[in-house]
Amino acid sequence: MKILFRIFLLVIVLFTPSAAFSQSSPNPVIDGYRGIWFELNQKYPYGDKYSGGLGTYTADHIPMAIYVEEVNKTFFVYGGTTSETERHLLCMIGCYDHTRNRLQKPVVVCDKEGVNDPHDDPSLQIDDQGYLWVFVSGRAKARPGFKYRSVKPYDIGCFEKITTEEMTYPQPWYFKGKGFLHLFTKYTGVRELYFETSPDGINWSDDQKLAGIREGDDKLGGHYQVSQQWGDKVGTFFNRHPNGDVDRRTDLYYLETKDMGKTWTTASGEAVSLPLTVTSPLTGSSTAVRVIDYSGQKLNVYLCDVNFDASGNPVCLYITSRGHKPGPDSAPYLWHITRWTGTGWESAVVCNSDHNYDMGSLFIYPDKWLVVAPVVSGPQLWGAGGEVAMYQSFDSGKTWTMAQQVTFNSQRNNSYVRRPQHARDPFLYYWADGNPHQFSISKLFFGDSQGNVYEMPYQFSGKWVKPVKVSR
Repeated sequence: MKILFRIFLLVIVLFTPSAAFSQSSPNPVIDGYRGIWFELNQKYPYGDKYSGGLGTYTADHIPMAIYVEEVNKTFFVYGGTTSETERHLLCMIGCYDHTRNRLQKPVVVCDKEGVNDPHDDPSLQIDDQGYLWVFVSGRAKARPGFKYRSVKPYDIGCFEKITTEEMTYPQPWYFKGKGFLHLFTKYTGVRELYFETSPDGINWSDDQKLAGIREGDDKLGGHYQVSQQWGDKVGTFFNRHPNGDVDRRTDLYYLETKDMGKTWTTASGEAVSLPLTVTSPLTGSSTAVRVIDYSGQKLNVYLCDVNFDASGNPVCLYITSRGHKPGPDSAPYLWHITRWTGTGWESAVVCNSDHNYDMGSLFIYPDKWLVVAPVVSGPQLWGAGGEVAMYQSFDSGKTWTMAQQVTFNSQRNNSYVRRPQHARDPFLYYWADGNPHQFSISKLFFGDSQGNVYEMPYQFSGKWVKPVKVSR
């Protein structure tokens, strides 16, 4: 039925003169890089549960940036806004030209028309012809999600809308010559994990449920996930929401597929039947889908990133804490690495920080592993984000030391440090800042492997601009 519905929509689009496919004029542009500010408005003595500059939010929007060697450019998306005094979400795309060291004026892919919630931020993918695909997140059935494709390869100037559908937290992956595998979330009473496939981005399979774990016949569950691609493989780590309560998110699970979702297995290759719906079969040995039982330790789990080592073994970066409330009562906020060794799971602590939503990214190189994250307390203590630092490991994540602090004396907390797919210097990671305790402007930045920081100009004229190096 879903395929027939998509064909019906496509026919309408193709034969409607005002449809997005007939769009020939450029998308609107904004005269600077301005991030969205947001507060959940779930208040506690030490501030909001999470708030601040959330242009690169959430951790479940993956990937948000891609380096493309053919044109030596990094394309990236973020949640923008119209002005420094408004909270009006614009799903934006930008471009950094590595050859010229210039940023292109950002383009509005989708105006969310009054929505101020960065849960609707976009994700990004690119096909083997160079067309850019922007997956705009929706929010349950209240707000739809959209898929857009660039009119020209490697060009952010003009986009056409391909689909309108229910999807949240889009995580699209592309396989050359095969098409898309898209992991996402649907709100079916709770947050459940789904996936779909497409050979061309136009024609999509029916949604198939990946996981909807319940604790019993009448107790709801739910999940958040982070995924990543390595060759023909996509791996996903996810947590569990007891009774559907996201404030009790816990446990760590892992599944992977090597055939675009036709079959799913554990890290050891043990086949798993879909969808996952109950907890009891997921306990047991180290080869089970449940990697770590954090519920037994009464710890929350906040997922950050996934990467793979040189052998294709999955590695997860995440935070544990004693609760969802900001402040010292939920401390310690411990950053963990959990990795598959080929025979079992191993974990280590990287560092600690002061908030559940101090999200960062994991880089894995042949000679070292690197975590870049806002783990140093920033100007707004106990708020989301902080000062960005690098932690490094030379023994495959067993032990960690701080390599260097990246940002200093920031006016606002830096938040949600993101890793582009195929990331290259100097645009190795990027993020937005913002004051988590009160409304503020939000600027965007990127950084390199040496810890140099570059500000994306908040306002500029002309089509291209040189990023501003931040003095330290």
